[in-house]
Amino acid sequence: MKTTPISPADLQASVISVPPLCRDAQLRPHAAENARLIKHIESGGVTTLLYGGNANFYNIALSEFEAVLDQLEAAAGPDTLIVPAFGPYFGTAMDQAAILAKKKFPTAMLLPTVAVSSPKGVQAAVMKLVEKYGKPIVLYIKDQGYVTLDVVKALVAAGAISWIKYAVVRADPAQDDLLAGLVKTVDPKLIVSGIGEQPAIVHWQKFGIHSFTSGCVCVAPRRSQEMLNALRAGDTAKADAIRERFNSLETLRNTYGPIPVLHHAVSLAGIAETGPALPLIADLGDDVLDEVLPAAQGLLAWNKA
Repeated sequence: MKTTPISPADLQASVISVPPLCRDAQLRPHAAENARLIKHIESGGVTTLLYGGNANFYNIALSEFEAVLDQLEAAAGPDTLIVPAFGPYFGTAMDQAAILAKKKFPTAMLLPTVAVSSPKGVQAAVMKLVEKYGKPIVLYIKDQGYVTLDVVKALVAAGAISWIKYAVVRADPAQDDLLAGLVKTVDPKLIVSGIGEQPAIVHWQKFGIHSFTSGCVCVAPRRSQEMLNALRAGDTAKADAIRERFNSLETLRNTYGPIPVLHHAVSLAGIAETGPALPLIADLGDDVLDEVLPAAQGLLAWNKA
């Protein structure tokens, strides 16, 4: 596992995959299946894995947190960067930060919540968490109003932020005043487009954000990495053609929920057995799975073609 500090070059070299976490029938983290999924992602040239929302780290038990970290570290290749998540609630995050401080992960992402937070409260929490962890963390901006530009500027200036995952969904990703302000407030090289392939090209061209996260990369890692490489080469037409091929599964994720659809898609494609969904997420019904199956298998077949 890569343990050196993360640079903008690291963020731009690989699609940042956001995998599900495989569990067995008793909901225990499944080391062998998680290793299978990691190897599949690595086989496509993808070397960054972020375990956050798709892995349902929101609902992970504190009692299993360290064991999960050890599983992921053991499964990763020597050049693979693993970024775990912690939080979203402050007390839990502080306990998790103490565990992370004993590990070799170069950063971790604070899961966001707007239900019981304020921008200044987020700022104070990040500073305390960074002090406990001993390393800068990933700031995940998922909702309007979670933080202000002044808060982000102060946290970056304090050296508390490794990078920023920006994932505020817009009807038109080109119309985004918050993102426009963010790229003027901090170096765009610190910002990652965090909503998959769909808005990545717009974010790249209009806002100068040259890295992106993806869930569907877990099914078709080679193709998602090809999209990133096409963007880096200035071949927008090729990148857009690749993006279009991801739409079948992404549309299902938008319709039925991004986390459960991806969780099932990885299993239905035969990549790894992800097991039952960890509550508070629920498994999808057979009628939905019948829609996910051909999309997942088709995406994997295209990845192998």
